[in-house]
Amino acid sequence: MILYTGKGGVGKTTVAAATAVKCASLGYKTLVISTDAAHSLGDSVDQEIGDHPTELAPNLWGQEVNALHELEEHWDRIHIYLTSLFASQGVDDIVAEEMASPPGMEEVASLMWIKKHKREGKFDVLIVDCAPTGETLQLLAFPDVAKWYLDRIFPIHRMMNKVARPMMQPFISIPLPSDEIFSNVKDLLLDLEGMKKILGDPKVCTTRIVLNLEKMVVKEAQRAFTYLSLYDYLTDLVVVNRVLPPEVTDTYFDSWREAQQRYSLMVETAFSPIPTLRTKLFDHEIVGLDSLAEMGESIYGDRDPSQIFYHSVPQRIRKVGDTYELQLHLPFVGKEDVDIKHREGELFVSVGPYKREISLPRVLNGKRVTKGRLDEGMLSVTFADREP
Repeated sequence: MILYTGKGGVGKTTVAAATAVKCASLGYKTLVISTDAAHSLGDSVDQEIGDHPTELAPNLWGQEVNALHELEEHWDRIHIYLTSLFASQGVDDIVAEEMASPPGMEEVASLMWIKKHKREGKFDVLIVDCAPTGETLQLLAFPDVAKWYLDRIFPIHRMMNKVARPMMQPFISIPLPSDEIFSNVKDLLLDLEGMKKILGDPKVCTTRIVLNLEKMVVKEAQRAFTYLSLYDYLTDLVVVNRVLPPEVTDTYFDSWREAQQRYSLMVETAFSPIPTLRTKLFDHEIVGLDSLAEMGESIYGDRDPSQIFYHSVPQRIRKVGDTYELQLHLPFVGKEDVDIKHREGELFVSVGPYKREISLPRVLNGKRVTKGRLDEGMLSVTFADREP
């Protein structure tokens, strides 16, 4: 399973589609699935793609996830309740129907499809064309959020609703959720929680960052890599798209070429030792399977795109004398950007607006955090026995 992400407009959909075409040509049964609400995968392959796997060529299928359709088909009770909730407040029926697909449903529906394809095993390679970076991080954070909500908030909400609904419903105009709705929500959360085992397995899933050689794009790619490391997801490759080829000699592009050379060196050093592959800026539009095959060859050459190019997992725990040290790879951040909070059995690491809850092994029960340091992109947290 390969997830492609990057800043909007860098060409990640094209790179994901080109990778899928290359994998299919090598004989792998390949599915490329789009999780972006503004789907452009069909435009890239120049074919109509449905919300279920659509055959595009030998060994190649495509799919564009429709969140509203998924909500209606698989979680109809939740959808009916939300529609009635909005309608009860005077919202137009059509608008209520649209609003009944809550924020984040694209990500949820995508995760459910990924889990389904993994379970059924019909495809050898699953390539995910993710939404721009921010939405991708939301997608990958959902399993952690689901676990937290399921463990802490959901039982309280369900109990309060069960007690209060009979007394309150006759006096308010807003329909309160039934216990059946809560059962549906719980099933959904349990499904999401189970996704962590798939997405977090470096033998099964990896993330690849697509970028252009521009300052803003490279900076966002660095931040994306930091947050992917925070959530313990493997990044095995960086793909640099639209590099000016040497045959472009017009002086009009001199300053552009100089900037690309400068940022190319920056990418090499910043993401090392993660491999970097490049593809040129083509003199024609990359649309359709033939053009995508050309781009796939440009990126990978005789390499197999389904291989994992880098195997390092950014988090580990080791024993150092009488203490234990948790190490977490957090590149491109300063000490002022990181905050750590420890609670029995859990460590909360915040980087900017993102927070991760790390479940600690039992060996750290009864121990406290005595030191935290950030050195060359590696956060080290030391755990020692509590003072008597």
